[in-house]
Amino acid sequence: MIPNPIRKVLSSIREHRVRALLMGGQACVLYGAAEFSRDTDLVILADAGNLVRLRRALADLQAEVIAVPPFQAKHLRRGHAIHFRCRHPDLSRMRIDVMSRLRGVGSFAALWRRRATIALPDGFSFDVMSLPDLVRAKKTQRDKDWPMLRRLVEAHYFQGRDQPTAAQIRFWMLELRSPDLLIEVAQHYRSACERAALRRRLLRHAARGDRPALEAALREEEAREREADRRYWQPLRAELEQLRRQRRR
Repeated sequence: MIPNPIRKVLSSIREHRVRALLMGGQACVLYGAAEFSRDTDLVILADAGNLVRLRRALADLQAEVIAVPPFQAKHLRRGHAIHFRCRHPDLSRMRIDVMSRLRGVGSFAALWRRRATIALPDGFSFDVMSLPDLVRAKKTQRDKDWPMLRRLVEAHYFQGRDQPTAAQIRFWMLELRSPDLLIEVAQHYRSACERAALRRRLLRHAARGDRPALEAALREEEAREREADRRYWQPLRAELEQLRRQRRR
């Protein structure tokens, strides 16, 4: 269930017709892989009209920028996150983080085409980043993202394993991180495993039931993603530090 303050944020975004997708912890809650998240993370379309609509929504929420960079389209398009704190009395100083570009998931237009719309029992609904895109976005250098990533795919597997589609099986092959479940899937769907192993070679260990080799390969895979994320953010962090120095002058 979405807590009332976060629901108010999402309602304002929807009311002002901001083209935005929920991501981060709250998206993980809706996909059944988390119990609680305090903040609201959004990926948005960074064109002029949408940013005007976003500014109106943020004004309703009394949201102010709390760090560098400032709220400018050029920073969003570069890949930076803009951080806001809500001053509205109903929002308990909630933080909103907004981005337009994410490593490894393609353009906003592609994210929008693949989006999911999740409706709650009371009828409230919101557009959410698709599960495959959310999983890819979680492949960061942050320690907290990897357990969440694993739970996201496991939750999807347990929800759909009785009557899976070919697309679901392929998703599990490419994204599961639990050795036991990977071995289970690889050995049950051998033809699909052979095809998916062309992209994810560690599936060959899963098909053989070689758990030690599979665990080692999963650790190496995670290390590569962490390093790729570190390299991606290195120039962006340098830009942020430059902006901080300029602000202190």
